Amino acid sequence: MDHLARFVTTRVGVEAYIEPPNNQIQTTILLVATTGEWTRRKVPDARTARAVAGALGIPVYDVNFTGYPQRMRAWNAAQREAQKRARQQDS
Repeated sequence: MDHLARFVTTRVGVEAYIEPPNNQIQTTILLVATTGEWTRRKVPDARTARAVAGALGIPVYDVNFTGYPQRMRAWNAAQREAQKRARQQDS
């Protein structure tokens, strides 16, 4: 909870997304800032994820219904590109 609270207080416009469990991992809560930066933590279930988002005072969505935000995909792509450039400079 401390990590999630710190993420919310140090970023702007954070929203929570509930990711359902699958064969490899349990339910998770994904926090995404307006910049697209994100963090993810395991939670026991969707009810707990909603309670966490409520305690943090942020909106919560279910990725089964909303999908992942485009800003998160753009941030991930930018991070991959920055890592690629860094590796090329190191070579």
